[in-house]
Amino acid sequence: MPPAATQDGPGPAADAPRAAAGPGVALSVESVSKTYPVPLAGFKRLFRMRSRPPVEALRGVTLSINEGEVFGLIGRNGAGKTTLTKIIATLVQPTEGSVGVLGFDSVRDEERVRAQVGLATAEERSFYWRLTVEQNLTFFARLYGMGVAATRRRIEELLALLELGEQRRRRFGELSTGNKQRMAVARALLNSPPVLLLDEPTRSLDPIAAARMRETVGRLARGTPPVTILLTSHNLAEVEELCERVAVISRGRIRALDAPARLRSTRRQEETARVRVGSVTPEQAARLLGPAVPRAETSARGELVDVSFTREVGDGLLDAALRALAAGGARVVECESERGSLLDVIEEFEREEAEEGSGEKEAGGL
Repeated sequence: MPPAATQDGPGPAADAPRAAAGPGVALSVESVSKTYPVPLAGFKRLFRMRSRPPVEALRGVTLSINEGEVFGLIGRNGAGKTTLTKIIATLVQPTEGSVGVLGFDSVRDEERVRAQVGLATAEERSFYWRLTVEQNLTFFARLYGMGVAATRRRIEELLALLELGEQRRRRFGELSTGNKQRMAVARALLNSPPVLLLDEPTRSLDPIAAARMRETVGRLARGTPPVTILLTSHNLAEVEELCERVAVISRGRIRALDAPARLRSTRRQEETARVRVGSVTPEQAARLLGPAVPRAETSARGELVDVSFTREVGDGLLDAALRALAAGGARVVECESERGSLLDVIEEFEREEAEEGSGEKEAGGL
């Protein structure tokens, strides 16, 4: 349980050391590894029973997140996202390495770190299903040591912020999946923590509610004082919208860390260019492009013609195509390129990881 706050104070998060000026590092992860041992390993060895090898969930993860930053962590299921989040929240201890939250060590200063971190997970099971929304929030606020008046004020703020006012007297077990997810976020914000861990915060929310949740996340990061947010999500468009930087994790390792746009540009080798032209037929457009772009595809679209072809990023093929079309009398109406997505980045790293794993197995068998 976190240390008690003053009777009507904001809670223990106020004790966190903060940078005097400019953005400082709010969260640092240094060479963190986590291996889950095999259950009953000694018993199985004694009776010569087969058992799976220990699960290496994280391998040497290192990253840092600045104060007020929205930082994304993406990867497929089982990549290590949830394990890393739980280690930061002190729910799981690392096998190796260290985690610092606003200057506190997650192992040595466990209680202080818990006071600085709010955690909202996608599969929340710790609410009391027979208690109402308001009763649940009151219960957890009291665990934080918040006073009666502070608890009432904060609950009213969160019910309004997350649009749960109409649900306040409904039992938790009667809530929709989306409202249960909002409750997880509300509880994570109860003591106004300076660091917020959000595991798929828009999961199960309808499009309008999801958009409002993203707005809330952005406001928290831009607030005074700003909230540092670690966001995990399978909604890659959401990650691109919210996150200043993104880390790609695959099989327990951080494979890349950069701004979303830079991740896309550095990993995507090809893109599809699409040009829409007028004043020519598809056959004429194909002849004009023949010498410059021999593999271009043309199709009629009403009075216009669609031209598409694949090119290497940064080559002169698109420029050559536009010049050839213009020289032949075609009128260029529209031109666009299909950029690489974060999904492309994840898939490429997964392929690389699988190839490296196969190589290690072959080397081990020699």
